[in-house]
Amino acid sequence: MVYSMKIWQSISLITWLLAPFSLLFWLVSKVRVWLYRKNLLKSYRSPVPVVIVGNISVGGNGKTPVVVWLVEQLQQRGVKVGVISRGYGAKASNFPQLVSLDSFAEQIGDEPLLIHQRTSAPVAISPNRQQSIELLLNQYPLDIIIADDGLQHYALQRDIEWVVVDGKRRFGNGFVLPAGGLRELPSRLEQVQAVICNGGIAKSGEHLMTLSPDMAVNLKTGERKSLSTFPQAVAMAGIGYPPRFFTMLTNLGINLTACYSFADHQPYSFAQLAPLATDLPLLMTEKDAVKCRAFAQENWWFAPVSAHFSEKSTACLLAPILALVEKKQYE
Repeated sequence: MVYSMKIWQSISLITWLLAPFSLLFWLVSKVRVWLYRKNLLKSYRSPVPVVIVGNISVGGNGKTPVVVWLVEQLQQRGVKVGVISRGYGAKASNFPQLVSLDSFAEQIGDEPLLIHQRTSAPVAISPNRQQSIELLLNQYPLDIIIADDGLQHYALQRDIEWVVVDGKRRFGNGFVLPAGGLRELPSRLEQVQAVICNGGIAKSGEHLMTLSPDMAVNLKTGERKSLSTFPQAVAMAGIGYPPRFFTMLTNLGINLTACYSFADHQPYSFAQLAPLATDLPLLMTEKDAVKCRAFAQENWWFAPVSAHFSEKSTACLLAPILALVEKKQYE
């Protein structure tokens, strides 16, 4: 995946060789969307509003921190929120399934577990989003559903769509899969209610999001301390774009003697990670940590990050959602 993402950032001979397949991918996608719009393919309308937080490109754009931020913001305003996720990489034997604090990332997916641990919001996973929504509404009196990913899952009707864009990589070479890393063309952004720019420089109409680390948390003991107390460390990241995590740590003044990149959603084992750092602390992302707690060592730490928006963007992003919830409550 990392190698593919490098190719997708520029146009080369490989790009043109794959271009016919990208054209086919684009045509199939357009036909599929048309079939849903004409009701020739069935779609599901939730009895409560649905907000989708997704992206148009492959790879880590910072979608999960946005979901966590949105859930927390709504909870602070008294809104009862539930979250649905496909549960990418989940090996559960049955779907849909509720996520609990006792769940294992290998069974229900790393991102759903992270969201539940951070927000305590009810989270359900299933490739069938309708099943997840029905399970949540059967168990909880919810005002709204947040869909973690699923922008291209047109079998689920939605009230609001947010797209998260990497502010530095943007849209790569501009091609859809497989010649490029796009699932849909940038023109799709004209149809969504909000475009969130993760880092870099936000373009006109976009909402700039910054990600900042809270503290370092010890996987084994739960101890919390400032990242500034780590003069040297080894870092690892199994996310969509690992360099973002490494850059964040070095910008904090941490001397990283080694950086290890893993595939997004990759499962881990003690034998695999133990050799990475012996004398030095091992720093990882929160997403990695949910998969490593069972065999964590005393010098393993994770750095949870939080999303931040300007006061203006916060008000602009939340206003339509709160209006939807209020309208639904008075129906």
